[in-house]
Amino acid sequence: MNRGFAILILVFLAGCAHYHPEPISPSDTAAKLNARSLDDPAFRRFLEKNTGRQFDEWPLKSWDFDTLTLAALYYHPSLEVARAQWLLALGGDKTAAQSPNPSVSAQPGYDFSAMSGVNPWIPGVVFDVPIETMGKRGYRKAQAAHLSDSARRSIATAAWQVRSNLRGALIDYVAARKRAELLQKQRDLQRRVVQALDEQLQAGAVSTPEVTTMKIALQRAELDLTDARRQQTDARMRVADAIGVPAKALASVRLAYNLSAKHPEAAHLMSAQVRDEALKNRADILGALDDYAASQSALQLEIAKQYPDIHLAPYYQYNQGDHQFTLQVTADLPILNQNQGPIAEAEAKRKLAAAQFLALQAKVMSDIDRAVVAYRVTRENLTGLEALGAAQKKQTDSVAAQAQAGAMAQFDLLNSQLELATGELAQLDGRVKLEQAYAALEDAVQRPLATLKPALIEQPPAQAMKEKKP
Repeated sequence: MNRGFAILILVFLAGCAHYHPEPISPSDTAAKLNARSLDDPAFRRFLEKNTGRQFDEWPLKSWDFDTLTLAALYYHPSLEVARAQWLLALGGDKTAAQSPNPSVSAQPGYDFSAMSGVNPWIPGVVFDVPIETMGKRGYRKAQAAHLSDSARRSIATAAWQVRSNLRGALIDYVAARKRAELLQKQRDLQRRVVQALDEQLQAGAVSTPEVTTMKIALQRAELDLTDARRQQTDARMRVADAIGVPAKALASVRLAYNLSAKHPEAAHLMSAQVRDEALKNRADILGALDDYAASQSALQLEIAKQYPDIHLAPYYQYNQGDHQFTLQVTADLPILNQNQGPIAEAEAKRKLAAAQFLALQAKVMSDIDRAVVAYRVTRENLTGLEALGAAQKKQTDSVAAQAQAGAMAQFDLLNSQLELATGELAQLDGRVKLEQAYAALEDAVQRPLATLKPALIEQPPAQAMKEKKP
């Protein structure tokens, strides 16, 4: 008997989970974050696997939006948070699938009136076997499954946000860099204009206020150039933050982004078909649907709880040589309440989930419509700026030819070149706004999906890179 009981205890302990401490050291985690870089060998393997390219030159000297997006998917901590929340929800699946354990209790008794020579002890054992009724376990499992599906879709939503933040910071950085180049060119022209005016002032050809006005313009150009360089530095740091690496990781790399892209796919993204698909199939839309389905299952569970569970309690007693068995059946009596309160709460939560879904879908619709209008208007504005720039270029070339022939003064050529530089800055702003509008359009419809495949974003990069053993 004792041996069998010991074996039963060992089998029980073998099936139990054991605690393994995993302490967090702030100094170690900070050191790991600080050591992140784009030339990491593990990241290189991840990049080659997901781009289908072999990089003969490593580390890369120039990084474009696609390669930086993969870097962000590899490093950014918000995706690890989303994955951890999914794992938490999967744990909820296991919890919901569990059946209640039976219980056992000992009831030793003693017969004070037992005759001499008769064992006065009356040992007894009571078992309690709970039986869930009305499919409660099934509703509980369904609710947990919908919540885990919602958490899984949140990973895609987080990935889109990471991609969007990266693109915005990268556009700002490249725009600030190009703006600094154009402002430096404009500043140099402004200096030459001031020098020419100083010479004319000494000759008595212009007045002091005219020169002063141009010197103020030169100072403004200097300030604009300084501000553009500050914006460039700030945007570069935001790119590092959007990737999830320290700023020093980008110190020796060139960040590239084409601000003059033609976007032939924009017409498709603005189509009614893509709009309709986005309103039904965006990751956050599907996640909200999962949340609503979970609220439905929660309501079904609370309604099922109106009906009590049953407890079977077989009882065994050894009474002075007699083996006695009884069976007790127990159930709660739904007299004082029929679970009305939890049912009302579940109904309200279902209405809330429905309202939240409708609000999200309305927001997505508004975002898409606004992005489409913004892209069209911005594209038309850029077309006008480019036409004006072409006219200014033609005018400047004409003035340059006349100045070379001696028909116009060099001062007139400088003014024309200065106007052209101002027009180039306006065109740059127009291209930046068009890129931002196109980025907003992609974010609104959540297309393309090539770089955000579930197999890429749902697994931690280190785990995804492990070779499967045969």
